[in-house]
Amino acid sequence: MGPLVDGSYLQLFRGKRVLLTGHTGFKGSWLALLLDTLGAEVLGYALPPEYENSHFERLKLSDKIRHVEGDICDYARLDSIVREFQPEIVFHLAAQALVRRSYADPKATFDTNVSGSVNLLEAVRHCESVRSLVFVTSDKCYENVEWIWGYRETDALGGRDPYSASKGAAEIVFSSYQRSFFAHHPHLGAASVRAGNVIGGGDWAVDRIIPDCMRALQAELPICLRNPAATRPWQHVLEPISGYMLLAAKLYEAPQKYSGAWNFGPPVGATRTVEDVVRRIINSFGHGKIELPAAVTDNKQHEAHLLQLNSDKAHQLLQWQTRWNFEQTIDATAAWYAEVFAGSDAATVSRRQLREYFKELP
Repeated sequence: MGPLVDGSYLQLFRGKRVLLTGHTGFKGSWLALLLDTLGAEVLGYALPPEYENSHFERLKLSDKIRHVEGDICDYARLDSIVREFQPEIVFHLAAQALVRRSYADPKATFDTNVSGSVNLLEAVRHCESVRSLVFVTSDKCYENVEWIWGYRETDALGGRDPYSASKGAAEIVFSSYQRSFFAHHPHLGAASVRAGNVIGGGDWAVDRIIPDCMRALQAELPICLRNPAATRPWQHVLEPISGYMLLAAKLYEAPQKYSGAWNFGPPVGATRTVEDVVRRIINSFGHGKIELPAAVTDNKQHEAHLLQLNSDKAHQLLQWQTRWNFEQTIDATAAWYAEVFAGSDAATVSRRQLREYFKELP
């Protein structure tokens, strides 16, 4: 793993007005914590936390940033908040982010991930203060043909399941806004970003491997795996966040140069299987059992088996690199849960891990 580019870019966020959608979610709460630590003036716009004792609640972020509960599908409310706050930097993370839930409620998935994203883009279009927009989608926005090399930013978009299709569609919508409107604003930089499967402390979502592991370990039950051989570009949640922050700073300073699509994933070839992840978690905790499926079932709800990203563009043009390898990623994740389960304050643990990753933090 190489060192990240000079961390002086973090200084840009001090005192800046930053709008963050989806700040009550897993990734959004980590980004909100980092922005608050850097001294940004943060307004978060999102639905209430979905899970009891969420990372957002454990961090007490509603006492530290301006916390607005709202639905991105409510355009009038979102537009009113954006006009009133006049953000300089926008991070759009609000989404329905689960593949299996997209099968249960495809309409809500498309409403949130496509129509909600249109609302955000439209609000930004009418807000002259915005200098930098980072529009977060997913590695699943690519038409996944399960080839062995990583997907590049120029590869075809698509998606078989409703979640993946909604993210591919959101990318097309973003591209239209970028080329039709934002490109004509010389002081506005806008980029869409795609990251791999993020893991880390504070995730409690259903049907995600780390929360499933933690619930099983707490209950002293076997960890049941649906698809143990599936590979993913696993990375700690702070890896793509570092890329989003670096890109946001670059967009602010040179908008036309850095606008477009960007991948932020682990090195190609560093993907691991679901079973690899779980065995490392068990090794870190010192106890636990895996329950493998007896046989392959006929599952009509398709899930990809092989997926990885090519991040050469970010490496070469941003000098962005990952900092933690697979073992460090899993061990940091396991340590967060182990300490919190043992009674440590989640905010203290999270802030310490921020400083372990971003050594440039003040």
